[in-house]
Amino acid sequence: MKKKLVTIVALTLALVLCFAGCGSKKDDSNSTDNAGNTEATTDDKKDDAASAEDGEDRSEGSDSAAATDGDLLSGQYNVEIDVKDYGIIKLTLDADAAPITVTNFVNLAKSGFYDGLTFHRIMKGFMIQGGDPSGNGTGGSDKTIKGEFKKNGVENNISHKRGVISMARSQDMDSASSQFFIVHEDSEFLDGSYAGFGKVTEGMEVVDAICDAAKPTDDNGTIEKDAQPVINSIKVVE
Repeated sequence: MKKKLVTIVALTLALVLCFAGCGSKKDDSNSTDNAGNTEATTDDKKDDAASAEDGEDRSEGSDSAAATDGDLLSGQYNVEIDVKDYGIIKLTLDADAAPITVTNFVNLAKSGFYDGLTFHRIMKGFMIQGGDPSGNGTGGSDKTIKGEFKKNGVENNISHKRGVISMARSQDMDSASSQFFIVHEDSEFLDGSYAGFGKVTEGMEVVDAICDAAKPTDDNGTIEKDAQPVINSIKVVE
């Protein structure tokens, strides 16, 4: 029991280091970051500046995300993430559990925002994270969205088990933008603090292969730029 507690504490500390800003937004000033990274853990340091290093404006939204009820999707949506040299990950997104999150993700996917981006942070036994135009955990789209999880006053019953897709964010609960992560092994300690919004239905072997091949440069799962698995595309299957 004591060993299990130590393991959980260690994972939580890793998350705090690893997820410090995944949901930050692009900044026209082209400054990079204040905290160093923007990942998907509980209560990290807020990254208050994140711009795409390639200089390309990938989204047309406003700085602050506030989709109205009329804009929100409902029901289930199937998407396919095509990862270069690895294969396709098929997922079903649940807009009834997380309507704001799914609407944001689907809109970004349909706009081609994710095409050519990468998985920049990989932690075998935990998760793979991608969707950052900066490629280093500090970037996002031009919108941030409300965090749909219990700690932020929203009921969301999707548990962070193997294969679940969830949104990364900074310490700011409403800072999620474009960065997402797919859970490699059960990580229920994230429940209530991160917005799960779907799950893998086919292709977990692709996630496994990505984790097996990854060679992080530090304990936070950072992957060198030229070794980051490339997302060819994320398509919504109508």
